[in-house]
Amino acid sequence: MTIELTIRPAERQDIAAIQSVADNAELFPPEMLEDMMIGYLDRTSNDLWFVALTGDRLVGFGFCEPERMTSGTWNLLAIGILDDCRGQGIGAAMMRHLEDRLRTAGERILIVETLGTPAFERTRSFYRTNGYVEEARIREFYEPGGDKVVYWKHL
Repeated sequence: MTIELTIRPAERQDIAAIQSVADNAELFPPEMLEDMMIGYLDRTSNDLWFVALTGDRLVGFGFCEPERMTSGTWNLLAIGILDDCRGQGIGAAMMRHLEDRLRTAGERILIVETLGTPAFERTRSFYRTNGYVEEARIREFYEPGGDKVVYWKHL
């Protein structure tokens, strides 16, 4: 089955749907979203927010920002897809979209960070499958037993 997917920049009217995805994917407390997006929405930051839609339904979003004090390095801080839409290639399409956008802009590197617990193995597998290499692991960064795992990809 092929799904029809549209990926576009996030807009102010997407906030409620993005909050729903963030809550469903357990990424961060949804009430934090508006403050997180303010720089993007008022164009005072270089952050990138993008959404994935199937038809009119917002099914995923991503948030990426340039790494401070680097040249051409970006950090994907969040990517979330509704639980009932996972495993359909939406996340991979979103990653390709972001990578292409950054590459076209002359950026060099995209990093992603995730938790190193067994519960996040599917997430780590997703990044490896999409060409990301584990570049660093900081033991017990988030909590006891919760390593921070950093993945890297040259664009």
